[in-house]
Amino acid sequence: MKSKINWILQNLHLIISLSIVVPTAIIYGSPSILPEYLNIKVNTVDFSNMLKAITCLYLGISFIWILGIWRTEYWKTATQLNVLFMLSLATGRAISMIMDGFPTGGYIFGIIAEFVLGFYSIFQLKKYNRRE
Repeated sequence: MKSKINWILQNLHLIISLSIVVPTAIIYGSPSILPEYLNIKVNTVDFSNMLKAITCLYLGISFIWILGIWRTEYWKTATQLNVLFMLSLATGRAISMIMDGFPTGGYIFGIIAEFVLGFYSIFQLKKYNRRE
């Protein structure tokens, strides 16, 4: 039982990231349901193409997180990718907030979650770092 709890605690940042990023990817890739969740209307093929590319990027990154959860030799790489992914998104959102103004509530949640998960992943990396 203790080893299962330790496994959950060690992988919590990746599990939380997956639970947020995979549904977000699906929403981004579904232009018909996108307006229900975010104030976005997809009205050009180019915009739809960009969103589908982001969907696949998010799912590809999620695959690395899954590898990190299930295969210990990928844990460090998955965690480092989580730090880069979350803090890059949060930084981009912060820049946009400064330059463009405040977005809708979903994106406000996004920047908070991304900063928290990015810094939590740094903490996890320091706490559970595995030497290769």
